[in-house]
Amino acid sequence: MLLNAFSLLPTPSAAARPHGADLRVATYNIHAGAGADGVFDLPRLTASLRKLDADIIGLQEVDVHWGDRSGWLDLAGTLGAALGMRSYAGPIYSFDPPAEGAPRREYGNAILSRYPIVSGVNHTMTRLSTQTAAPVAAPGPGLPEVVVRVHGIPVHVYSTHLDFRPDPAVRRIQVAEMLEVLAGDRGLRAVRILMGDFNAAPDAPELAPLWPVLTDAWAAAGSGPGLTYPAGSPDQRIDYITVSGRVRVDSVEVMADADASDHLPVVADLTLPRGGSHHRG
Repeated sequence: MLLNAFSLLPTPSAAARPHGADLRVATYNIHAGAGADGVFDLPRLTASLRKLDADIIGLQEVDVHWGDRSGWLDLAGTLGAALGMRSYAGPIYSFDPPAEGAPRREYGNAILSRYPIVSGVNHTMTRLSTQTAAPVAAPGPGLPEVVVRVHGIPVHVYSTHLDFRPDPAVRRIQVAEMLEVLAGDRGLRAVRILMGDFNAAPDAPELAPLWPVLTDAWAAAGSGPGLTYPAGSPDQRIDYITVSGRVRVDSVEVMADADASDHLPVVADLTLPRGGSHHRG
């Protein structure tokens, strides 16, 4: 499991949430800390994340002692510490360190939370490696899930990054596998929030199995096209916040002035179910 040094941090106040919402969540593909200009800039990234004012953030393309490009830093832990948030990293790749006694070189997804993290697990799903010349689709890690409690409600949060290749075959498999993972969290009061870079448009056939199960926050409450990539002149909506059907989406926004990555972050304010059920939208 995980539980880092921030376990004694105070939990956020729901009173501060716009629209009376319970929870503000965000997803951000941070491009290993490099902006659209290709420059690694940790203060810029930290400021961009702080501006989101989110209780929970799903991150993608996160280096953890990966290499020179990000200063050999543990980006998940460093960003969590700077923001006063707990962190949980879900590496896709975990390689031996460059020198004896050094930490492992890891890269993947992560979750930051202002709430104490009750538990965490890094699920597997089918992937095509980017680290080999002729990759073969095979199970691999990199779908982190954490559980937090908000008003006593267990909230399961996942940060995902689906295959980027034009052929949707692997994404189709990944969607099916994610739904299997989520199906295991169908408690009476459990809330599920799946966020990340899906690398596909909302109407892509490979994403279709998600929509009977989860609400696309942008489809529920957004206005405009919600474009997130590429950051400088976005023409694609590939970054998503999705929630289980009993969660109400109060607002959702693309933070269009972010310049710390080649993606733009998405932020949503959510109201959680209490007793009765909320309907989609």
